[in-house]
Amino acid sequence: MKKKLLLAALLVMSSAAIVSAQPRAVGVNLGYYPSISYEHAFGESNMLDVAANVMLPLGTGFGVGGHVTYDWIDPFNAPIPWDYEGAWHWYMGVGGAGGFVFKTNNTNGWWYAGVAGHAGIEYDFWFPFQLSLDWRPNFGVNNYGGKYGFNHYGLYGISLGVRYFFNR
Repeated sequence: MKKKLLLAALLVMSSAAIVSAQPRAVGVNLGYYPSISYEHAFGESNMLDVAANVMLPLGTGFGVGGHVTYDWIDPFNAPIPWDYEGAWHWYMGVGGAGGFVFKTNNTNGWWYAGVAGHAGIEYDFWFPFQLSLDWRPNFGVNNYGGKYGFNHYGLYGISLGVRYFFNR
């Protein structure tokens, strides 16, 4: 029992050390649906982007949703040349998205789920601050009024991101 407990504690401490040493950023995306964003880098060329968004009042309701994408930074080994302080990067990725819209007039809400894309450009300042312009389309299905259909609302995902980054 003590060996299992010691092994579990060692595993938790080593995982926490690995995660805290990785570059990451937290901030907001302002666009069609405002969201809270978290980026976690895996080396210099890959990152995981997680966002939780709020769909502000949509006539008779409001909604929550989110997406997770695995992104490649400067894909095809094509960085943006820049000789001044700070750095420009572009990225693209793929993942999943989903959400639910609640109705406020006691009617049924609707949901959506699908594949999410992510493409954008970002500027990392020489201090721990980052600006980005993203397009986050999501292709999939929705269930609106008991009828299934194509989620065309997910094509409007253009946003401006503002983030604070750690350990870069």
